Amino acid sequence: MAGDSLGIGAAGTAAVPLTGTAGPIGVLSVITAESEPDEVQRSFLGSLAGWVAARLEDIPGTPPAHESEVTSERTVRMSRLTAALAEALTSEEVVGAVAAHVLPPFGADGLVVWVMESGRQRVVGSVGYSREFLRMINGVPVADYPVAADVLRTREPWFVESLGEYRRRYPTLSKVASASRKKAWAFLPMIASGHVIGVCVVSFTRPHSFSDEERALLTALSGMVGQALERARLYDVEHARAQGLQRSLLPRTLPCLPAACTAARYLSAGRGEQVGGDWYDVIPLSADRVALVIGDVMGHGIPEAATMGQLRTALRTLADLDMPPDELLSRLNDLVSDLGEDYYATCLYAVFDPVTRICSFCLAGHPPPVIVLPDGTIDTPDLMADPPLGAAEPPFETHQLLLPEESLLVLCTDGLVESPTQSFDRGLALLQRILAQSAAPVFTARDKDDNVRHLDDLCDKVVSALLPHRGRTDDDAALLMAHLRALDADHVATCNLPEDPRAAGQARAFVRERLGAWGLDELAITTELLASELVGNVIRHADGPIRLRLVNSHYMTCEVYDGSLSTPRIRHAAYTDESGRGLQLVSALSRRWGARYLRDDGKCIWTEQEIPPRAA
Repeated sequence: MAGDSLGIGAAGTAAVPLTGTAGPIGVLSVITAESEPDEVQRSFLGSLAGWVAARLEDIPGTPPAHESEVTSERTVRMSRLTAALAEALTSEEVVGAVAAHVLPPFGADGLVVWVMESGRQRVVGSVGYSREFLRMINGVPVADYPVAADVLRTREPWFVESLGEYRRRYPTLSKVASASRKKAWAFLPMIASGHVIGVCVVSFTRPHSFSDEERALLTALSGMVGQALERARLYDVEHARAQGLQRSLLPRTLPCLPAACTAARYLSAGRGEQVGGDWYDVIPLSADRVALVIGDVMGHGIPEAATMGQLRTALRTLADLDMPPDELLSRLNDLVSDLGEDYYATCLYAVFDPVTRICSFCLAGHPPPVIVLPDGTIDTPDLMADPPLGAAEPPFETHQLLLPEESLLVLCTDGLVESPTQSFDRGLALLQRILAQSAAPVFTARDKDDNVRHLDDLCDKVVSALLPHRGRTDDDAALLMAHLRALDADHVATCNLPEDPRAAGQARAFVRERLGAWGLDELAITTELLASELVGNVIRHADGPIRLRLVNSHYMTCEVYDGSLSTPRIRHAAYTDESGRGLQLVSALSRRWGARYLRDDGKCIWTEQEIPPRAA
């Protein structure tokens, strides 16, 4: 109906009947900006009317039914289908809604939904078909599948009531018809935005005669499914992009280091934008130390995932500078504060030293770690966390734990243990119980690969126990497990040196003696030179006391400790300079080198060298 009788600038109104279980129960009237709704708008209004009718079914006072029981049931099913399609987010959910609400009332037992991509048909979902048959039709050019080509060309449904009729119409598809093991089909074009995007095939294992009512209902069904599927495909594309972004920001693989064997899981939210800011990382540091980090940017969506990527990159950069946990989180807190007032993130940053077996960590609004001791005892330190990054005021408090060898450190975000139906304390208690029951095999692993398998299995057990209905949750979850190992004391050698020029010679003698005892004579000359240069630097530019430490592990690490906070840097010496090339030589002879600052106002300059395979 056209006209602006209400005087509100409308060009017309459209009215759609609301059909319930007992027939019409009302009318949905919509004021339109155009005099006549187009095809897409009419299809949408039909879907909306079905959804509204389904919701009104619960209102008392609807008139008694005068329809047949079968017709009434089908009407109810179609109303419920409309509601289910309106709520479906993904293509998989659309196919599931059609299978649940369409096949039973028609007595059908087969469903295939496929879309056209680059002239080929791609199966989106199916019910009642074998994998062999789906492989036969998936990816086939539409031109080679005449029944599909006819439906797409005419934009009209095709009803085939028997296998014989199928073979008469399409003799070239006899093999396909036999492989489907069906005897009747309804080929329904799915139209969205004025275009045919694919075909919905409803099938039967016995011959079936389609009544006029069934043909009308199935034809109406195809329009609703097309609209819902088009919307779901757009969601799928955006979701895939978001998930791809998040996967690219998380570690592709986790290293298995001498001090820690690790495994992790990331689980996106089951509904909604399904991408968030949870992250984890494992970072190798000097002298076989390892940094373990887990965090959570508050909120969900691509901006939060991008913020997570910024924080992870910044944290890795700061970790490579060997900053202590409290100073590192202070720098990270400044970064989050600069992003704006609405940005906050929780973070746990821990550093494990395999020589001392001390784990130092800071908590910025994050749950403390759960520790599984070698005897199976579970320990969760009762610690007060500092405020989240972006809201904290440094300094952060540093916590230290002396861990027995072969301990298991478990870090997680709150999405793993907390949900709308489960409190944090209850979830934490369940996590502790699962670890107590299942963590023992980790401590009896035969080798590195066996250890990784045990950790992966343990991660799966924890996730399945804490998140049994993953698709219904609305928060991300991250889990990181690290099996920690101490370094054998026989692989560490320490020597105190005097604060005079004799120290360089004593350092060379100490290196020569220890590397000979370790069977690493091939490294002796290079390591002597490195130790001599580092000690000479301390004598010339820093203060004592001087200490030399050698660590024989995955790499040969040479460390020189002093009492100065001066930063070593490589100089660009001129051709005529008689000094200033020491650190250039150190850089050229070592795999990598660096400096870290100690809590007792000193520093350590270190170098790493590859150990020859024969010696290793």
